[in-house]
This record gives sequence, C-alpha cells and structure tokens, in this order.
Amino acid sequence: MSNGTIKKVAGPLVIAKGMRDANMFDVVRVSSQRLTGEIIEMHGDEASIQVYEETSGLAPGAPVESTGEPMSVELGPGLIGSIYDGIQRPLDDIMKLSGNNLHRGVEVPALKRDRSWEFVPALKAGDSVAAGDVLGTVQETEIVTHKIMVPPGLLGTVKDIRAGAFPVTETVAVVETPDGKEVPLTMVQRWPVRRGRPYRQKLSPAMPLVTGQRVIDTFFPLAKGGVAAVPGPFGSGKTVVQHQLAKWAEADIVVYIGCGERGNEMTDVLNEFPELKDPKTGYSLMKRTVLIANTSDMPVAAREASIYTGITIAEYFRDMGYSVALMADSTSRWAEALREMSGRLEEMPGEEGYPAYLGSRLAQFYERAGRVVTLGSQQREGTLSVIGAVSPPGGDISEPVSQATLRIVKVFWGLDSSLAYKRHFPAVNWLTSYSLYLDTLEPWFAQHVAKDWVELRAKLMGLLQDEAELEEIVQLVGMDALSAPDRLKLEAARSIREDFLHQNAFDEVDTYTPLPKQHAMMELILSYYEKSLQALKEGVETGKLIALPVREQIGRFKYTPAEEVESRYQAVLTQLEEELKEAKAAKEDL
Repeated sequence: MSNGTIKKVAGPLVIAKGMRDANMFDVVRVSSQRLTGEIIEMHGDEASIQVYEETSGLAPGAPVESTGEPMSVELGPGLIGSIYDGIQRPLDDIMKLSGNNLHRGVEVPALKRDRSWEFVPALKAGDSVAAGDVLGTVQETEIVTHKIMVPPGLLGTVKDIRAGAFPVTETVAVVETPDGKEVPLTMVQRWPVRRGRPYRQKLSPAMPLVTGQRVIDTFFPLAKGGVAAVPGPFGSGKTVVQHQLAKWAEADIVVYIGCGERGNEMTDVLNEFPELKDPKTGYSLMKRTVLIANTSDMPVAAREASIYTGITIAEYFRDMGYSVALMADSTSRWAEALREMSGRLEEMPGEEGYPAYLGSRLAQFYERAGRVVTLGSQQREGTLSVIGAVSPPGGDISEPVSQATLRIVKVFWGLDSSLAYKRHFPAVNWLTSYSLYLDTLEPWFAQHVAKDWVELRAKLMGLLQDEAELEEIVQLVGMDALSAPDRLKLEAARSIREDFLHQNAFDEVDTYTPLPKQHAMMELILSYYEKSLQALKEGVETGKLIALPVREQIGRFKYTPAEEVESRYQAVLTQLEEELKEAKAAKEDL
C-alpha cells in the first residue's frame, strides 16, 4: 500500500508524488472522493495515473492511495444480463444509489452480494483437482449454465464441497494443496484485465461463425475463434452490422462493448435486446448477453479499460467451453483515448498523433481471440471471436487505426458510403472486402451444407467482378454497345446484388437466413443465368429473358420462411423451366 499526494492535474491524467512503493498498472484511489484510477507510468517517486472518472475540482495536495492490486474484474454468476460501465461497475446498482446521473467515487461490487445462486457440485470430497476443473454448476439463466471452475494456478484435493443456495462470496469448496495448505473457494474469481487468461492449447479455426447475414456467410465468412474488422464512414451501417451479429451470430454468449460511440446507439441496444427473441432458444437475447457501456459522453480514459474488461469476461466464458462473440464498437474511439492520454503524457507522437505503440496495443487485444483447448482434465474446447468496428475519419481507411487493424485481422468487411446512400444494406463492398478463412472453411461447408457451396460462391463472385468491368464500358459507350450475353450477365449480377446481397434487418424473415436457404438462393440465381444463357444461344431474345415473370419470384424468395424453403425452391425452378420453354416455343412459332 503506497500513499502519495497530487502534484499536477491535466484532464484525465493525474501526476502524484510520494508513490515510490507503488507498481505499474496498480489501481489507485484519488482524493477524498476516492476516484478510481490506474498507474500508467512511473518516474522515480512520481506516478502518472489515468483516472476513470471526471477530474474537475481536483487540486494539488489531495491524497492518492494505491490499492496494491492491478485493474481486475470479478468473474462469477450474475455477469449475464448485466450492464456495466468501462471498469465493470453495474449501472443499474449505481442508479439505485445515485439516480440517473453517475456520481463520482461510487464504489459498487460488480456482482450482486445480496443474491443467492443454487450451486450444484460436480465433484465430491477426496477428488483431485487442477486449474480449470469444474467444481460445480449454477443455472445462471434459462440458457446459460455457469461453470464454477478451479482458479488458474491451483492444484490439490477437494477437502470439502457444499451444495445449496449461496451468495457469490460464500465458500462453496475447500481445496487442500500438495503442501497441506487449505484454500477456500467461492463462486467468484478476480482476474487482471490486461493479462490474457491461460489455456492448454490454441487450435486452428475450422468452422464458421454462422451469422445469418448472406454477404458475410457466403462471401466473407468468419471462423469461430477468428477476428474481423468492420471499417466504414459515418452512416454506412457499422452499428447495425454489429447489432445484427450480436443478435444472430451462432454464439452461446455475446459480449457487446459500446466503446466511445454515441449514447443513443447504446440506448437502442438496451431497449432492443431484452425484447428480441433468440432464434435458437426462444428466450430473450439478454439471457446470453453481457453489455459494457462506455459511450462518448463518459470519461475518456475508461474507454481503454472497457475493451480489456470486455475481453476478460469473454475469455472467462470461453474457458467454460462456450462459443463467445465479442463486439467492440468502436476501436477507433479507444485509439483516440490512447492518443489523448499519450499527448498528456508528452510522449513522442507517431503517425497522425497516435502513440507509436498503437499497433502493438491493437495486436495484444485481437490476439486474445481464438479457438482453444481449455485448462482442466475435461479438455473442453472454447472459442472467442472478436469483431471490431473501426470508424476512420471521413471514411479514409488509409489512416493509422484502420491500417494497423488490417495488418492483424483476417476478415475485412469494408462498408461503403456509396452503397449506403443507395439504400443497399448491409453496405459491405464485395469488391474490396475479403476473408482469409475461405480455404480452411471449405471442407466444413462441403460437409455440412452442400458440396458445391464454394463453387457457387466463386461463380457469383465472378459475375459481380465482371459486372464492375462491364459498368465501365456502359458508362463510356452506352448499353447498346454490349453483346446479348453481356447484357444478360449484367442482369444476373443485378439479381445477385438486389435479391441476395441486399438484406433487410427489420424484416422478421429476411433478418436471418439459414445456410441451406442461402444455398437455395444461390442456386436459383445461377439457374436463371445459366438456363437463360442457353436459351440465348437457341435464339431467344435478351429482352424476353430479362422480362421473365419468374424473376419476381426469385427476388421474393428471400422472404420465404425457413420451413417452406424446399417446396418454394422446387416451385420456382419448375416455373423457370416452363417460362423458358414457352419463350423458346414462341420464338419457333415466329
């Protein structure tokens, strides 16, 4: 424990003297109001502290007290459905204490101490345990079974274990270590946020994180345990893409970090998520979601902490063997907080004023994602997928945060303002986006969806790329200069764009498309194109092929409920065959 006094205050940065015994990254309490801060730099007996609360009114000479512990989070039952600020203070509990406005220096435990949880032991006295072994379970919500695990670094024999309803701080088991020491275990663990939680082995990502968003699943899939970036200018739909992924991604647990974005967007999440039904379980989405709100009107320094708080909670659920998806909206605001603190520390600025260590900080964050074999004798497999939104000023992705992110992530969903202005959502540009997981996921799609999945995808992508080249010719010399097959190709590409890639997030059927339905949609569009091409060779006019009534049915197919896909698919194919036959017959009659 080290006590000092304030020497200087510069916005969220406080410099304190007399802190020789403190350590880097220790949490400190600043002034008599006990504001929470963290030591980020040491010079002799002077400590530079980033304070996670408003510092107005602080003056030199005020006391500073180090807690001697690094910035940590509480991990245990009660996380799911909670809404925290950037340093894991529960906003609902703070509201009960201080009303709608956050007061400074409020100290509230992250997990409720007055609530009891039904603990069901999975072991008995005399069993040997190691770090990561499951001591017992708690049914946290209807869809999440919370596994109480032996903390990392502990090994021994269970001396005593109890069943029943207990608060999180009460001892539920006692483990005797090999040297005879007895360690009482509760349902809550503390873990420093800047240190990744340990695991046994990291595996190669081999299955996709199915999102139900066609442009993502078909064209630019993300693997479970992978990392993706969603850069885009203002108004291009980053937040809606993040919301869609949080709602529909095939993850057991979702951790959503609203980091420096507008407060009204976070309000939308808070209002919407409790009412939305999870498609797999039928329960509210909040029954598997943890929300961290550190919006643009909240203290800047806490943005940096919010990212680490969120990923530590996500790693904890990954260690239970769950598939976890983490949404960070947006890492640009986090980088701006780093830039502000770096400027106040008078560090040498890097490109565009960002600190020189921006790239390494981003890498440290994204590298905590992955598919892992967890600690413990049960050898569970857990995945943590990270999707970070990037908000480049003016939509210019050549700026440092976007470029540093692109060097790290393997999936890039580039949002395009010109598509957004045309009301094409999700506004993912299919010519600039990419996914480096395509080859590793090919066997999974072939086995679980259809053998020709990758082949169909390649054909659709080829048509879209040809369209881009043909559009340039059309702009130069007009549509009449194109050959009949090229005009048909443009129509097929338009069908891909409007009927397949365009997806309505607010339509209850179109908002989520299962993989078999995506496959059927691809087949319908390609069947129309290939069979029309054949009819063209047999002398049918291009205009007639473009005006076939079945095209309306292909376009409406996305609004077909999942249970009707098979019968509807066959009906549309039959209609296509009949209309082409009629077109050929009419041509022969002439």
